[in-house]
Amino acid sequence: MPELPEVETVRRGLEQKLNNFIVKEVEVCRDSTVAFPSNKEEFINGLQNSLLYKWNRRGKYLIAELKKIENENIKINEKKTYKRNGFLVVHLRMTGYFKFIENSTYPCKHTRIRFFDKNNNELRYVDVRSFGQMWWINKGQSLNKVIKGLGSLGPEPFSIDFDENYLKKVISKRTKSIKAILLDQTIVAGIGNIYADESLYSAGISPFREARTIKKNELIKLRESIVTVLKKSIGSGGTTFSDFRDLEGENGNFGLQTNVYRRTGKECRKCGNLIERQKITGRSTHWCPICQK
Repeated sequence: MPELPEVETVRRGLEQKLNNFIVKEVEVCRDSTVAFPSNKEEFINGLQNSLLYKWNRRGKYLIAELKKIENENIKINEKKTYKRNGFLVVHLRMTGYFKFIENSTYPCKHTRIRFFDKNNNELRYVDVRSFGQMWWINKGQSLNKVIKGLGSLGPEPFSIDFDENYLKKVISKRTKSIKAILLDQTIVAGIGNIYADESLYSAGISPFREARTIKKNELIKLRESIVTVLKKSIGSGGTTFSDFRDLEGENGNFGLQTNVYRRTGKECRKCGNLIERQKITGRSTHWCPICQK
């Protein structure tokens, strides 16, 4: 599943590529991809003639601010005016990705939703496993109320709210493993399996440790490791290990640099001991038993 760095890479690509992209037509190829409104025609009508004004990210959600053209039938020398038109929210889930196509072509069988502008440029949403979802949230509606998962997210890893004091507070009485804590989106938004493993390795903390046993100095190091690992991955465009693709159809390069993730049986880059793998809460966990305590 795309995690924070992959989603952030997509956000940046969308913001850069879709400068002044006004939706003229929407084609829904798979109804279940539209999570809200329940009527797909309402989804289509809501997005038509909307400018994809600004792209934001919250956890693993992509959020596009929309502006609707007020004076569509104007003279050549007149300036278009816009009004707020709510938000388009996207969750890529496991295999969803966007592709920007100039001069639209026939879609592949995994195409779920297509957005076209007046020049027949297409923003195509492709999703092999079809778990991804989209919401059109009209102005006046609450994103957090319509999308429950969005409203329950914890702080962003790069925010001032995510510090060692916050971590100490939320884990002080928890007997769950620290790996399970990092995967909990209500505690910290955007971290998944890959970056939890890599951050814990960087901090020298065993993924099996009970969260409440981790000392404040270790939490300081863990927070720094999370931020560093995520920033490094964003700079590399994400990881090669997921089905993630950016708008150009390329996956990331961070997979070439991992220290433990999917390196089972290979030598630790620090101590030379072999990397081990075991499941925690149903997720494969990779760690070095010598470097992580």
